[in-house]
Amino acid sequence: MTDETRAGFAAIIGAPNAGKSTLVNQLVGSKVSIVTHKVQTTRFPVRGVMMHGRSQVVLVDTPGIFAPKRRLDRAMVKSAWEGATDADAVVHLVDSRHWTGQGDKSEDEAIIGRLKDLGARAILALNKIDLVDRVNLLAATKALFDTGVYSDVLMISGLNGDGVEQLADLLAARMPAGPYLFPEDQAADIPSRLIAAEVTREKLMLRLHQEIPYQLTVETENWEQHGNGSVKIDQMIHVAREGHRAIILGKGGQTIKDIGTASRKELSEIFGKPIHLFLRVKVSERWQENRERFSAIGLDFDA
Repeated sequence: MTDETRAGFAAIIGAPNAGKSTLVNQLVGSKVSIVTHKVQTTRFPVRGVMMHGRSQVVLVDTPGIFAPKRRLDRAMVKSAWEGATDADAVVHLVDSRHWTGQGDKSEDEAIIGRLKDLGARAILALNKIDLVDRVNLLAATKALFDTGVYSDVLMISGLNGDGVEQLADLLAARMPAGPYLFPEDQAADIPSRLIAAEVTREKLMLRLHQEIPYQLTVETENWEQHGNGSVKIDQMIHVAREGHRAIILGKGGQTIKDIGTASRKELSEIFGKPIHLFLRVKVSERWQENRERFSAIGLDFDA
């Protein structure tokens, strides 16, 4: 057995809601990327660090690739392709339902076209296999592999973990020889302030459902470490309209109180210390046209 270590980057690309964040969290073994039932939840590449044998795989969970319309959309799509172009391995995660007659496969087809243009060879991971018929799944697998852009095909369920270990083996073997890029006990390389903001944004999206899905962003304005080990976090929730602010606050402030409680509980678990979280809501009508807001979440304003 060799003592040689390997380390590199693996990009997880796919259409919105293919299950990328769930898969990254499964591979890393802890929560590094927010997961909701809504599409386009991930706005910037989140790097989760997976230790597997003697390999360290830095997983880049990219935003879903779709047809961009707004500035934020364009920045997200540009970020996704940059993550794929720079990686040592690329995983194209496909919702298998879209290739078995249960959805739209046009976004996957556009990604396949781009992979052909780049001359890239990706690993195909057919996700959500527990939700489709086996016969249809095999036909879909053949149709996808025949496109010629894949080196390997795996059938997985990011939710229950089926096939995820085999994907981890494959990615670990693909990493170039070299020293580890991050400490072995580090699960993600994004700043704690950003993780905190993303967790609160997840709680907002889960609680608000269809009311304000993408018209908000969360900024961690202050992070204060106390002598007793606890952390005081002040966050600002930016929304586009006054009506959105009223919805987030809720009657008697109950909605924002519930969101704060849920976020604080999870952040305490993630960071392993008591968290004192204070949330405020601000109407910032043009936050999606604000260069600083884009920089704060690692996106290119000029995309």
